[in-house]
Amino acid sequence: MAAYLITSLVFIMSLAHAVELTFELPDKEEHCFYEEIKENVQLTLEFQVVEGGKNDVDCKVEDPKQRVLYEVKKKNYDTYQTMTKIGGEYKICFSNEFSTFTHKIVYFDLQVGEDDDSRLWDPEADKKDLALQQTEMSTVTVYNKLKSIIDFQTHHRLKEVSERHFAEGLRDRVQLWSLLQFVIMITVSLVQVLIVRSFFNAVAKRNNRT
Repeated sequence: MAAYLITSLVFIMSLAHAVELTFELPDKEEHCFYEEIKENVQLTLEFQVVEGGKNDVDCKVEDPKQRVLYEVKKKNYDTYQTMTKIGGEYKICFSNEFSTFTHKIVYFDLQVGEDDDSRLWDPEADKKDLALQQTEMSTVTVYNKLKSIIDFQTHHRLKEVSERHFAEGLRDRVQLWSLLQFVIMITVSLVQVLIVRSFFNAVAKRNNRT
């Protein structure tokens, strides 16, 4: 029974595959990724800019004939889904060419294919042992729950990273502003002392002349 559970779970995972990647995209550059995809397969792309500038990036998806299937400009987050018309090498590009000096940290999740739970069920399912059917249903339920947990964890980590970078940037700006205020206060105090001192020196010289 345990071996059957493991086999069923592996089979479910083989129905679709996904690629997750977080990478640095330098300013004035474009990075492209390629994926070999068959015809009539569902393609799902999700991306998010985690850090850098205004947290925006250009994204484009091309089919094997170099036809643009999807294109957005200066987006922070988006999701694209389509059914492939032809098989071959699909191209996914992220561009930061519009930025003059800011690097970006980009996360994307590419899923090819879809989970079809019906493929787990044998046409003779009604003849199977009831316990075996319940085991199959439990396996599918566990798999779907695990997928949901992974998705929630991924988005939570991305949000945590983005907020941490924002907090660190805010801390640095507060420290810089505090230092600037301190320098201004010291400078003003010194100028006031010099002005008062020069005033008393002028009065003393005038008294000496008289």
